[in-house]
Order: sequence, then structure tokens, then C-alpha cells
Amino acid sequence: MLSRQAFLCTLGSLYFSLLLIFLLMDVYARPANSSVLREKGKEEQELLPPDHLNGVKMELDGHLNRDFHHEVFLGKDRDGFDDDSEPSRNRRKLMVIFNKVDINRDKKISAKEMQRWIMEKTDEHFQEAVEENKIHFRAVDPDGDGHVSWDEYKIKFLAGKGFDEKEIAQKIRTNQELKIDEETQEVLDNLKDRWYQADNPPPDLLLSEQEFLSFLHPEHSRGMLHFMVQEIIRDLDQDGDKKLTVSEFISLPVGTVENQQAQDIDDDWVRDRRKEFQEVIDANHDGIVTMEELEEYMDPMNEHNALNEARQMIAVADENQNHHLELEEILKYSEYFTGSKLMDYARNVHEEF
Repeated sequence: MLSRQAFLCTLGSLYFSLLLIFLLMDVYARPANSSVLREKGKEEQELLPPDHLNGVKMELDGHLNRDFHHEVFLGKDRDGFDDDSEPSRNRRKLMVIFNKVDINRDKKISAKEMQRWIMEKTDEHFQEAVEENKIHFRAVDPDGDGHVSWDEYKIKFLAGKGFDEKEIAQKIRTNQELKIDEETQEVLDNLKDRWYQADNPPPDLLLSEQEFLSFLHPEHSRGMLHFMVQEIIRDLDQDGDKKLTVSEFISLPVGTVENQQAQDIDDDWVRDRRKEFQEVIDANHDGIVTMEELEEYMDPMNEHNALNEARQMIAVADENQNHHLELEEILKYSEYFTGSKLMDYARNVHEEF
């Protein structure tokens, strides 16, 4: 019969063994570190030009940027506004913004003040892209010579898609055939066209840091902005005249409407695009949008566009029709400016003061 001391030692050893087994099971069963997975996904995403460009009125696929008003009003502070935030905190943030826009301190915002603010917030998005580009450029410039070749980029891109980087690099150096699926090859072909466009004369297929910025963010280069506009018109232009009619611009995306909710979404889509075409993009109101008109519309640093945008933003919330915005109006129409609706704004606005 075991002594009490021997029994306790045996029990302790058994407990330790079971604890070790459970720990090992947890390690092997636990999914890969989520932060590592996020970094891997982020790294892959960084190698592709973003689908969405902050502060630009239209997406790369020709859709209207529905967050544009929020982006040019909030700039880098946009993430701080959401429906889950404390309403009183969002109110205070809006009051701070109002006071920054109101530079002459007359307690109302004019179109000129809003124009200046829009340009300032757009520049914030530009500077954010510049800083991110520095990181992305270092990632694809392994030899640090200040230039990235198409092959260097292609290797990193395919490695991000799960291909073996060393194997791909070896095959490219020795001109061997790459076994790439059709979808990935199509993406590569489109990226190479874009690479050529970002390569300033004389073309050498080597991109500097500034050219790489234009490759990822066409809004930073007039030439790349022109290329982006060409691509959008090519996708929407049905008769090949390199111009857009309102019927071409509002044509529904490919697909069928399956239910009433989808029909309502499509109706909204058509209505919004028709309004934008007729009131904003078609500058001379002749029923035709030329490449030049669309390019002017797409240019985020166009001061004339910023002034028109300022006037439109004021008109949405200008309840007393004095062509200015007061604080109460901005708070009441907070959802338009920030994407976050403030509840009971009228009851609380004076309390905040």
C-alpha cells in the first residue's frame, strides 16, 4: 500500500502529465496567430493597387464613391466616427471640426471655408498614401537601389499569391514558363499595362518611388489619372465613340434583379448616377461626357471641383437658406457628413456649450 507521500507524488506527476498533454493539444489545435495572418494578408494586399481611393469621386470600376462626402469632410479622422461611438463624443468631435472650418469665427461656414477644408482633408489622404507607399516600395525593392523592375514586382506579387518566391525568381531569370492560373495571369496582364503607364519617359520598365506611388495611386499623377479615366470610359462606352451618354453611364451592372429589395437598390443606383451625370460631371450640360470632363471630375486636387462640392454639401443641410452652415445644421445632418447619425442633437447641442 502506497504511503501518503508516495500517493501525492504520483498524483502530482499524473496532473503534470495531463496538463502538458492539454497544453500541447491547445498549441496544435490553435489556429495560426491571427496577427501573423493579418500581416500576411496585408502584405499581399499592399502589392496590389487599392480598389478604393480615398477622396476620389469615382471608384476604379466606374462606381460612384458613396463615402466621398465623409472622406473629404473628416480626412484621417473618419475612422473615429461610427454608430457605435458615444453620441456625445461624436457631437464634441463635430464641434471641434466646425470651429476649425470656421476660420473667421463668425459661427457659420461659407463655401470658401468649406472649399479650403476639403482641399486640406484631401491632402491628408494624399500624404497618407505617400507614407504608406514608402513602406510598400521598400518591400518590393529588395536590393535597395531605388528602382523596382517589373520582374521584381512580379516575383513579390506571385509570392503573395502563394507561389514559391525562390522558384518563381529562378524561372523568371532563366526565362522558364510559369504555370499560372488564368485568373492570376489576367490580373498580371492588367497590372503590366498599368506599370507601363506609370513608367515616365524615357520608358525603362523601372519604377522609382514616385512612379510606384502613381502605379498604386493614380490620383497622384495626371498621366495615371488620364489612364484611369480611359479605362472607365472603355468599360462603360457601348458605341465606341470614347464618350459617355447618360444612358451608357446609368446602365445597370451585369446581373438580374431577383427580388424587390434588389430592384430598389438598382433604382437608387440609376437615380444617383443620372443625377451625378447631369448635375456635376457633364460640365457644359450637352448630354455628353467627354474624357476631358470625366478627368476634371475625377481630379481630387481640382480647386473648382472642391468649391462646387462645398456648395453642394452646404445646400444639403442649409435649412435656413442663407448659403452657409451653422453648427446646428451640421449636427442635424451628421449622417451626411460623417456617416454617423447623432440622436437627440437638438436637445443636447446647447448642453455641450
